[in-house]
Amino acid sequence: MSFTINKQLNADEQELTAGIPEEATATTNEPVEAVTEIAVMEEMPVLETAHDDFDWSRDKRNVVAYTADEKIKYDAVYDNTFKQINDGEMIQATVESLTKTDAVVNIGFKSDGLISLNEFRDIPGGVKVGDVIEVMVVEKEDREGNLNLSRKSARITRAWERIVEVNKTGEIVTGLVTSKTKGGLIVDVFGMETFLPGSQIDVKPVTDYDQFVGKTMEFKVVKINEAIKNAVVSHKALIESDIEAQRAEIIGKLEKGQVLEGTIKNITDFGAFLDLGGLDGLLYITDISWGRINHPSEVLKMDQKLNVVVLDFDDDKKRISLGLKQLTPHPWDTLAENLKEGEIVKGKVVNIEDYGAFLEIMPGVEGLVHVSEITWANTPINAKEFFKLNDEHEAKVVTLDKETRKMSLSIKQMTEDPWSAIETRFPEHSRHKGIVKNITPYGVFVELSTGIGGMIHISDLSWLKRFNNPNEYTKVANEIEVMILSIDKDGRKLQLGHKQIEEDPWNSLETVFAEGSIHEGTVIKKDDKGAVVQLPYGLEGYVPARHLMKEDEKLIAADEVAQFMVIEFDRNDKRIVLSHTRLWEQEKEEEKQILKKEKMAEAEQTKKAVKAIQSKVEKTTLGDLGVLAGLKAKLDSDEAAKPAEGTNETAKPAEGTNETAASE
Repeated sequence: MSFTINKQLNADEQELTAGIPEEATATTNEPVEAVTEIAVMEEMPVLETAHDDFDWSRDKRNVVAYTADEKIKYDAVYDNTFKQINDGEMIQATVESLTKTDAVVNIGFKSDGLISLNEFRDIPGGVKVGDVIEVMVVEKEDREGNLNLSRKSARITRAWERIVEVNKTGEIVTGLVTSKTKGGLIVDVFGMETFLPGSQIDVKPVTDYDQFVGKTMEFKVVKINEAIKNAVVSHKALIESDIEAQRAEIIGKLEKGQVLEGTIKNITDFGAFLDLGGLDGLLYITDISWGRINHPSEVLKMDQKLNVVVLDFDDDKKRISLGLKQLTPHPWDTLAENLKEGEIVKGKVVNIEDYGAFLEIMPGVEGLVHVSEITWANTPINAKEFFKLNDEHEAKVVTLDKETRKMSLSIKQMTEDPWSAIETRFPEHSRHKGIVKNITPYGVFVELSTGIGGMIHISDLSWLKRFNNPNEYTKVANEIEVMILSIDKDGRKLQLGHKQIEEDPWNSLETVFAEGSIHEGTVIKKDDKGAVVQLPYGLEGYVPARHLMKEDEKLIAADEVAQFMVIEFDRNDKRIVLSHTRLWEQEKEEEKQILKKEKMAEAEQTKKAVKAIQSKVEKTTLGDLGVLAGLKAKLDSDEAAKPAEGTNETAKPAEGTNETAASE
């Protein structure tokens, strides 16, 4: 929409037409430019004029003509009556009129400008005609030839200038929280939107941002970005500065031992934070009560007011340590006079360690039950398995030192020492049944009676089997039969045995598994060094790796069944050594011996035959001598094939040799 209004036209015309003949200025319906045209119209139309004394029908020679220089002069005079403006310039403007959507404003330029009424919504009651406002020249002339002005841009520019200034000076500003956004709030400061992070709203964590929307609050500009003209404000900074002033005042008056009133503002696992009136102090969990508590919430509540004593404070770090229990006497100082060693007390388990448990006799007064004072038995006791938190136990006071505030207690001394008559109740070589209480790599701990127990060494579990760990044979809580092997009354130890309840089978097995005997067995374990073989009667034997070789040069595999020869039987060490390789090696040796005997028998028969022939040599013809020579050659061949044992025998000359030679 083109909206051009020449507000000063009449006044300007009077100034421009000064000194011009009246005839040339009589009309107001035509622009000045039309009057000052240099070109003379050939025919002037008769126009309706505002002045009767001007004759438009007169000869054209009577019309006044202006030169080009005069026109330039008069144009300059006309232009100087208006302000010179530039894009981006800030300027004062007057509201001339209002439409349904816009305000018409005059800045003293050739034309008026339009500004949307939306830019005046911040003004209570809206903008009115005659109001003077500051605007920014966005464009002197847009595409449609209009003057483009903006009050909003002017406000933002001025607002940014002020925000930059207060950021430098630290001045406190007032802003309106207009809306909620991700991570915080939007605040209108001087007409410009700024960001208030959620962490900067208050010193306390804030989760509900909606409660602040629409509120006018004080802020401090804490950060600006010149490039994007963005600012961050903080309300928390103002609170902290006030708190800091109060804190400095409080710390300046603090003294150790001073009693202050505080309000609990936060409870944690390790203690509680109290607001002392602008300054926070920590009440550590161990300073809440003389007795043990698992969590501060057991005795404290949020917003609870209570008196505390200043234990310590640090001016530099501004830390204050507070105490609550110190306001009451220590329970050890008020301990009853009749409590002494030997007395029976009742307490609650408040702490369990590897070395024992602490029983709370009364709040703040505790005694230790060492693991050695739990039972008369000398077997290892796990305190964490025996005791449970908050369980109550009766115990006897063993030692009591009020100065060091230490007390030792005993549960086992509540009963008579069963070891005093151990020889009578559990004599050596007697048999008993007990419960497995604990298992270690080297043995099994068995409880025979309350307070009395002993250990079965791993080697005393079985006559026949060897175990890598006792849990391969029995488990905790199982019942097991034992024999008392020996008693150490001073050391409170019993040596127990399980295999001893049966006769040693190794005495009778020596004849069954004699060296050289052959038995069938199954390989149940195998490693690089050898294998363990399960034999009849529940026995196990060991086969060295080199004795696992089969005749086909392969090793016997795990779980394979094969024949084995006993190559060693040690009754004392309860050990049987086996070999499979020795079996087929022995068979080969036996085959060699049989073959050797057969050859020796054959040679002997040949020898006898030769001797028989030689005895008849004298009666033999020359033709028979050839047969005799052949038999002799065969005999010599057989003699040469005989083993070394027969060397001497072969070396002897055959009977009749001399006679044969003489006969030849």
